[in-house]
Amino acid sequence: MAADNPQADTKSPAEILAERLGALAHRRFHAANGVARVARLTAGATQEIWRFDLTHEGGSDTPLILRRTPAGRMAAAASGAGGGGGGSSISLDVEAEVLRLAEGVHVPVPSVKYVLSPQDELGVGFIMEYVEGETLGGRIVRDARFEATRPKLARQCGEILARIHSISPGAAPKLRHQTPAELVAHWRAAYDNSNCPRPVFDLAFAWLQARLPPAREPTLVHGDFRNGNLMFRPGEGVVAVLDWELAHVGDPMEDLGWICVNPWRFGVVDKPVGGFGEREDLYAGYEAAGGEKVDRAHVRFWEVFGALRWGVMCAGMTAAFRMGDPSVERAVIARRASETEVDLMRMLAP
Repeated sequence: MAADNPQADTKSPAEILAERLGALAHRRFHAANGVARVARLTAGATQEIWRFDLTHEGGSDTPLILRRTPAGRMAAAASGAGGGGGGSSISLDVEAEVLRLAEGVHVPVPSVKYVLSPQDELGVGFIMEYVEGETLGGRIVRDARFEATRPKLARQCGEILARIHSISPGAAPKLRHQTPAELVAHWRAAYDNSNCPRPVFDLAFAWLQARLPPAREPTLVHGDFRNGNLMFRPGEGVVAVLDWELAHVGDPMEDLGWICVNPWRFGVVDKPVGGFGEREDLYAGYEAAGGEKVDRAHVRFWEVFGALRWGVMCAGMTAAFRMGDPSVERAVIARRASETEVDLMRMLAP
């Protein structure tokens, strides 16, 4: 192949991807004549995110996003770095299905335009609508642009979660079903495998085990619904819910607890909902939009679980750092396990 095309070896991965996207545009998108301005974005912890413009005759371009497995590997998504849902990501083709289900109940999500097939030679992934907005949590909680918008965000998040939880589990048969007991057991095993005893974590696991909530009607759960995975615009609030790779079927209160965990407040600790709002506004929005009546003690279980889950994830970064990935990011996240111990002691204090 190299002899037939001596320039093939000199092309960068980005150039190869752009060529294949261009071929896909001709095959799959009506009236498109190619692509332009293909660029990889920094967003996306476990998947590649590429922005490109679909070009048309006459000069009108349509911005789109490609979300795919790293380097376009032809495999299901690997274990998720973001936690949640038992710690394993769903495959990107299933994620595309979930996004379409969410759009069907009026959850603000990027519309899926096309799911990749093997003949596209782009790996596993999908192409979706490009949405303009802000996702950096620190800016959401502090930037003056969002000052007038922040007071309504907690209620808006509650309303959106109620719509997500209205999706029948039967509509998403490929998602895992996970009970509170199974999730606690999963993270207990992950903690035990770290071989690094932390008395505060042991205390928190015992607290959770003694307070497992009763069985309830399961729903679709986002699994990582928090500030940082939501896109906002000043004046409008939430314009897109992102990163559905940890979606599963389980207890809907898990989502309400996770958005209140301290790391997702980005330093504004007196605003428990994402650093921008109050729990009561979150619950009121949830109930008003059709969600079940919120049991505060039940949600508190999931807040403690979320803090512990994040702590176990942080502690696990130590092993990854020592076993071949000595990156600054790994080290910084690993040291945050001690912050979680402080959070848990405050939460579990009588």
